[in-house]
Amino acid sequence: MVKRNKYFFGLGTVGRDMFYALEANALLYFLSNVLSLPIAVFAATSLVLSVLRIFDALNDPITGLIIDNIHSPWGKFKPPLLIGGLASGAFYLVLFGNVGKGVTFVVIFALAYVLWDITYGVNDIAYWTMLPSLTIDQKERESCGAFARICANIGMYIVMVGWQPITTALGNTPKAWFMVAVAVSVLMLLGLCFPLLGVKEDRTRFKQEDKTTIRQMFHVLTGNDQLMWVTLSMVLFMVGYCTTTGFAAYYMEYLFGNINMYAVLAGVCGVAQLAALIVFPLFSKKYNRKQLYSAATVLVVVGYGLFAFAEHSLVLIAIAAVIIFVGQAFIQLLMLMFLTDTIEYGQWKLGKRNESITFSIQPLINKIGGALSTAFISLSLILSGIKKGDTAAAAIDAGGKLVVTCAMFAIPLLFIVIGYLVYRKNFKIDETLYSQIIADLRQRGDLRDTEEK
Repeated sequence: MVKRNKYFFGLGTVGRDMFYALEANALLYFLSNVLSLPIAVFAATSLVLSVLRIFDALNDPITGLIIDNIHSPWGKFKPPLLIGGLASGAFYLVLFGNVGKGVTFVVIFALAYVLWDITYGVNDIAYWTMLPSLTIDQKERESCGAFARICANIGMYIVMVGWQPITTALGNTPKAWFMVAVAVSVLMLLGLCFPLLGVKEDRTRFKQEDKTTIRQMFHVLTGNDQLMWVTLSMVLFMVGYCTTTGFAAYYMEYLFGNINMYAVLAGVCGVAQLAALIVFPLFSKKYNRKQLYSAATVLVVVGYGLFAFAEHSLVLIAIAAVIIFVGQAFIQLLMLMFLTDTIEYGQWKLGKRNESITFSIQPLINKIGGALSTAFISLSLILSGIKKGDTAAAAIDAGGKLVVTCAMFAIPLLFIVIGYLVYRKNFKIDETLYSQIIADLRQRGDLRDTEEK
């Protein structure tokens, strides 16, 4: 059953990550360089993306609470997975719909964005909460997680490589962008059929829990110290990661000087990340997670150092991108495993298992990371001179290029390194402690042995 679930679970996120990647990596470019928004409207819309995302992130634990309390004939995860997918697809089309002008545009965009964020969060929390229910074996979790991340990266990089040439070929008009948004929404919904129809949830492994109250929800989160530390580390990493990827199109257009090469850069990054995820299980057999995280952070630091001085050399840009994204792929997968293990840690420490409340931290992390990175990028676009009036500038001066370089490399690298230091100092769940946790849960009767194939 583990193998069957591994593949059906992983395939379910190809379309989901295509859907998410267009919003995360191209929506700001659509607003700044495709729509003719006055600078005041652009600034207000950018503020919406930052502020509402942070406020909406606070809803994610409530979403997790609701999912944890679901007891349906279809299991805990599948109903919110389906409902969240359908609703988020509808609101998504409004974001790329170019609806209204001036204040009207900002208001409609804000409403659509917060509703999209909430409903996609429902889908995302339900999806990733399935992972720890597939198996309790750390190596099997790494295998399932690695395959899911491979599928996620395939979806993400199909969009990252394709959005610029496809929208250009379609005329780079608001209508062209809307057509692309419709296409990825349909693919997202089709992809959900894999986990909805193919994943078999084992509901006998863990004892049935009583319903969790809102008061207990806060205890689940704040009482799990390892969850809090991994959350802080992941937020810092995601701010750096999202800022760098969000700036990539602007970097290729305004520093390298050829926006058409953005697809090449995205393709190189995609191949690097996929290769890293494929070989990750081989490295995990020889090295522990702390060693892997340390080595991956060193790669990221080296890659950023090369990238910062590679402005007009495509070869050097490609080498730096490979080094950075190999390291980042390892870090992202490791953080997914760290977060997964805090579920058993919380059950062991607090006496109750709350998968969805615990995993609600992941979209919260992504939203806070995305919100802060959007704020950095939007401010940098204005300070660098890329966004002027109701159009985007054709070129920027040396001062503007320096702003982009600092915002794309120096600030992200600082966040990523601090996130690593937080992890090294405070995260304690290693292989030995996790084995002890599982043994104690079995002894207490909180965990039942079931046959896994």
